[in-house]
Amino acid sequence: QVQLAESGGGSVQAGGSLTLSCVASGRPWSDDVMGWFRQAPGKEREGVAAILPGSGSIYYADSVKGRFTLSRNNAKNTVLLQMNGLRPEDTARYYCAAGPWKYGGNWLRQESYRDWGQGAQVTVSS
Repeated sequence: QVQLAESGGGSVQAGGSLTLSCVASGRPWSDDVMGWFRQAPGKEREGVAAILPGSGSIYYADSVKGRFTLSRNNAKNTVLLQMNGLRPEDTARYYCAAGPWKYGGNWLRQESYRDWGQGAQVTVSS
């Protein structure tokens, strides 16, 4: 099992920026797909972004394309989600997740992931 710890959440005004960090520990995770999800009150958890091992291919939800940037540093066991141009609708609890790569996986679906962090709250005011 991989232990995941998120940090960097907070409150910002619309148009502001935040960077979420996810630090992994436990079993080796460099071969895992790493994803970020978010869940707003009363809504289902949705995929935000995911990055594959090896190729480093990145997938973004349409709602965050052009505003969020995902990166991973295997040497530092860290995955970063840079969030720019934040909007009130981005308000949610954000979760880091890790899962084994498999051919044809849908990396913005939570069913593709095995290990989850506790989440970090992001609040964007208008």
